[in-house]
Amino acid sequence: MAGKAKHRQPIIDAAVRLFRQQGYAATGLNELVDESGSPKGSMYHYFPEGKPSIAVAAVEEAGRRVVETLETLAGKSGSTGDLLRSHAALLAGWMEKSGFRDGCPMTTVLLELAPGNFEVAEAGRHAFAARHEVLAEKLRADGMSDGDAERLAMLCTNAMQGSLVQARVERNRRPIVETADLLAELIEARIADQPKGRA
Repeated sequence: MAGKAKHRQPIIDAAVRLFRQQGYAATGLNELVDESGSPKGSMYHYFPEGKPSIAVAAVEEAGRRVVETLETLAGKSGSTGDLLRSHAALLAGWMEKSGFRDGCPMTTVLLELAPGNFEVAEAGRHAFAARHEVLAEKLRADGMSDGDAERLAMLCTNAMQGSLVQARVERNRRPIVETADLLAELIEARIADQPKGRA
């Protein structure tokens, strides 16, 4: 059992990479085995329901990584605008490095599977909720009301997700960087308009 335990995470890591680059449907189980360096038996041991259960794990892992990155950046950023710009610079750099082959594994999997797979949709909901909460907390720290923080966190998440798709299509970092800049400007203007003393 302990021998097989070491193979679960490499399978998930391989799924995140392959789903990010080529999507869920285009990724075969044999590719996941080859990419992960794991015995095929390990895949069936940890994911007895097959590829859809690997998709759930990949969405959870991708969501965890995004939240971890955002939390780290939030701790270093003076404002939500700074956080968004820093995150955009990272995303743009990663995509450029991949030759714009990389996308978001959550997006590719959720678009393909969420309408018909409850477990995948639920993993996506939890991942987005965790991301929203990091952004909303930073917005509240900037002086936004709870309601405004929640709405703006959703806007930021959705806009940045869309910018990744556009950057991949255009093979250019500009959509990511400019989307973050526009969101930051919107938030900064909204903060400036807040009544004095409002928290």
